[in-house]
Amino acid sequence: MLRELKTFIAVTQDGTFAAAGQRIGLTQSAVSAQIRGLEENLGVTLFDRTGRTAILNAAGSRILPMAQQILEIFASMSRPDNPGDFRGVIKIGAISTFQTGLLPQVLVKLHESAPALETKLLPGVSFDLLTQVDAGNIDLAIVIKPGFPLAKDLHSETLAREPFVLIVPADMTEQEPLALLRDKPFIRYDRTSFGGRMVTQFLRQHRLEPRVALEIDEIDAIVKMVESGLGVALVPLAGLWRERQAKLRVISLGDMTFYRELIVVMRHANRQSPLHSLIGHCLHDVAKASALSAT
Repeated sequence: MLRELKTFIAVTQDGTFAAAGQRIGLTQSAVSAQIRGLEENLGVTLFDRTGRTAILNAAGSRILPMAQQILEIFASMSRPDNPGDFRGVIKIGAISTFQTGLLPQVLVKLHESAPALETKLLPGVSFDLLTQVDAGNIDLAIVIKPGFPLAKDLHSETLAREPFVLIVPADMTEQEPLALLRDKPFIRYDRTSFGGRMVTQFLRQHRLEPRVALEIDEIDAIVKMVESGLGVALVPLAGLWRERQAKLRVISLGDMTFYRELIVVMRHANRQSPLHSLIGHCLHDVAKASALSAT
């Protein structure tokens, strides 16, 4: 029955039997058979089927939270109270700048406390990682706080606030940020990303329409482009480039400074589990130490 409940939840998340099957490794006919068996056991129909789309009906909407709770209770049975006894795999998602920044220190602290635990790291952009946590495919993720409310089943905690700065090639002598953004070629932080949307808001606020030379989502790659002399860029003060002697100038935005907020996200049902609490402590300890060293 647990297998059928997992398939039921997958269909509610993906909207069709085919899409759910593709994600969980079943054929469409196998998904259909499992849902039919679940409906027969429960004595109710769970979906209204319109073409290829499966829409939860009233009975399905009533049963969904109970199905999620059953699976969460079953999963908790194998979780030890002592971190040193943890076995198995924990799946952590993280944006690239956190992977190359604070995450190695976090993992060192984590594996000192739970040496038998295996960590699987899943890189990605913030929106995709939020979706993966919400779907239950990864245990937690470190992402940029979005400009919209999180799904009701997700819990978040703030880790850090990172200021945006203007970076320019080392041989540029100008100092005034707005003039540089008006006059120089601009390397744009991908406007579809959460951080890129913040850059767009800043440009609109100051009525700037820079001459875009390139648009890209990878911050360390943006830094390389600036070093090569391609243009100037607005980026958060985060990433691997801070740990090397980058051949560029960093210009503060002063009173115009805006920030991106890093958060750790997990499902509400997991926030008080011993393992998630341990990881949360490791994350906050490392983030706090980094903030103190930066002052």
